[in-house]
Amino acid sequence: MLMGQYEHTIDQKGRVIIPAKFRDELGDKFVLTRGLDNCLFVYSLAEWSNIETKLKTLPLNRKDARAFTRFFLAGATECEIDKQGRVLIPSILREHAKIDKEVIIIGVSSRVEIWSKEVWLEYSNNVDVSFEDVAEHLDDLNI
Repeated sequence: MLMGQYEHTIDQKGRVIIPAKFRDELGDKFVLTRGLDNCLFVYSLAEWSNIETKLKTLPLNRKDARAFTRFFLAGATECEIDKQGRVLIPSILREHAKIDKEVIIIGVSSRVEIWSKEVWLEYSNNVDVSFEDVAEHLDDLNI
């Protein structure tokens, strides 16, 4: 399971160090794509295969399904970790996530998320306000 939170910086070439705990789970190659809430999603190749299978089942006649599939796959790229534990984040993905210098990298069960530190702080501050409300409704999700 991927979990935890780490803070890193992007170098001038657009590379970031992936935490060692995450590298162990993700492997040497993985898929990086646009995520929701202005972050990036990172999937191991095995988990990406599961995602692709699910995307293939979405109905082509639904406009929202086509739009989501395009959004998700158009930004996807297979990445490889270099000898220093870094990965290059393509500029189009850095722009999507508003990543400039400082990033927060978090584990979210089956994926890693890469956030601009500024966007993450804004997001987490807003979520903290309603965290108790969300917790009250977890029964609806069978948790």
